[in-house]
This record gives sequence, structure tokens and C-alpha cells, in this order.
Amino acid sequence: MKTAVLRCCGEDIIGIVELAVGLRDRMVGLLGRDSLGGGKAMYLSPCNCIHTFFMRFNLDLIFLDRSQRVVRIVREIRPNRIASGGAGAHSVIEMESGWFLTEKVRVGEQVELIDASTGERQA
Repeated sequence: MKTAVLRCCGEDIIGIVELAVGLRDRMVGLLGRDSLGGGKAMYLSPCNCIHTFFMRFNLDLIFLDRSQRVVRIVREIRPNRIASGGAGAHSVIEMESGWFLTEKVRVGEQVELIDASTGERQA
């Protein structure tokens, strides 16, 4: 699976973001994992709603619109729940709860996903 870096305001926010943009990768997502770990996340696109059925840990979520602007942040989503990004959400970044600092990224902020191997911006 390809990886990227999440950048906001010129600063790297999340060092390892797994890109789940194919149907199979999106379907599997984080299922079966005991942990994702701090500094890591998964990007699912297209995806405007997620579920945590069969998950083993809590998630923090950043929902993005088509231009990768933050439309909603959801904290501490527990297993066996559903969360929606609402109107305009097109993708989501999932990370393990507890380490992500909300002051780094806020609703309305523009973020970028930069390919870890090429340095190019990802859509």
C-alpha cells in the first residue's frame, strides 16, 4: 500500500498515512489490527462515512472535502459505531485516538497528502 505524509500549514502533521484508495483497501481498512500506533493514519477515498464494527481500538477522524479541506473532526469514536463526515465530505483520515493534537488541524484548514516516495501531492 502506498504511503503519504499529511501536511497542514507547511508542517508535517502525520508522518505515515496509508493510502486506501482502491476498493479492496477501503473495504479492509483497519479491520483486524490491534493498533495503528501514534504518528500513523489511514486515508480512505472516496469515503464520507465510516463504521467501527469489529474494530479493536478507538479512532479519531478527519473528514475532508474534494479539495482536501477539513469539514469535520470526530474524536474518540469507539468500536461498533458509525460516523459521518456530513455534507461535502469526500474522504477521511483515520488514526488511533489519543495522540492527535486538535490544535494542529482545525475545521476549515487546507491539508495536503504528499507521496512519501516521490514528494508529489496526492489527490
